[in-house]
Amino acid sequence: MDLHRRTSLIAGIFWAFTFIFSIPALYFYDPVLNHVNYIVGAGADTRVAVGALFEIILVISGIASAIVLFPILKRQNEAAALGYVASRIFESTIIAVGIISVLSVVTLRQDIGGAGAADSGSLIIAGRSLVAIHKWTFLLGPAFCAGLGNGLLLGYLMYTSGLVPRRMALLGLIGGPLAVATAIAVLFGAYDQTSAINSLFTVPEILWEASLTLWLLFKGFKPSPILARDRSIAAG
Repeated sequence: MDLHRRTSLIAGIFWAFTFIFSIPALYFYDPVLNHVNYIVGAGADTRVAVGALFEIILVISGIASAIVLFPILKRQNEAAALGYVASRIFESTIIAVGIISVLSVVTLRQDIGGAGAADSGSLIIAGRSLVAIHKWTFLLGPAFCAGLGNGLLLGYLMYTSGLVPRRMALLGLIGGPLAVATAIAVLFGAYDQTSAINSLFTVPEILWEASLTLWLLFKGFKPSPILARDRSIAAG
């Protein structure tokens, strides 16, 4: 396995982790996100902790997927490649804030909440406030940053470099701006983030990220001028 194939495989594994660990996290978070009285109830702390662990792996994988690709992508456009890495780091930071907010609800429930709490009304308000923070991090992180970084910037870098099929990279160039546009619409209250129309606008971005993951895992980079120097050195 040559250096470029190994790089694409490692990047593909980290990309796959972002799918594997992001989707189930919402299931494990369900008791705290969708039950108003969680903080004064019996709780499902272990389940929530598993969701937090999944998102921690998601944060690490998101940053790692960008760092692994950066040495190659910077040969095409260093500013755009740096912007892509920065967007991944910012997205992961926002997700980490969401993790902290959810775990804070668990801590409050364990320390001063639970069944028979003295001031249940105030605790419920505190808990819902922390859940609201998580809701907005979900919009500002995965929605805005994924559209800008994973979609527009990475799509541009992959399209211009030819490291993946250009028709596939077009999904990123189309899906990225659509994801940002629908996130702005959600921000201003045009519709809810869980609505069908928002899901429809994010489909191209999801298809781009999924197809890129599979391509990196099973195909590797296509021959490209930015890889030619490494191949000539290896041949020499």
